[in-house]
Amino acid sequence: MDNHVSAHRPVSQALWKGFKCRCPNCGEGRLFGKFLKVVPVCSICNQNFEGQRADDLPPYITITIVGHIIVGLNLAIERSSDWPIWIHMVLWPVLTIIMTLLLIQPIKGATIGYQWALKLHGFDEKDDVHNKVKNI
Repeated sequence: MDNHVSAHRPVSQALWKGFKCRCPNCGEGRLFGKFLKVVPVCSICNQNFEGQRADDLPPYITITIVGHIIVGLNLAIERSSDWPIWIHMVLWPVLTIIMTLLLIQPIKGATIGYQWALKLHGFDEKDDVHNKVKNI
């Protein structure tokens, strides 16, 4: 049995390690080689990440979080002050871009950590739901 395959994989720990952009297995290896490019294998524990399928979930979560914050702030400021329109035209797009860039990578890492904890998408070949469906 490999050291990266264990019977119990705590979801909360895997989410936190992934959110910190670290390997959900060992917590030490870097999860990303480039901004959103996942490394194929952890440099510390040799956990294979080629089967991960974060796909569109991280952008959806990021859009939801950033959208709620930006819209809430915009409405609060609109009700409580009388800023000129040019401030709004500069502030909100810049704030949206900054927040999105700060959140997208940690959210993708947490998504991969979640998949790893639940042994989805190639993180446990013998128990992968997709392999069972193919064999039926």
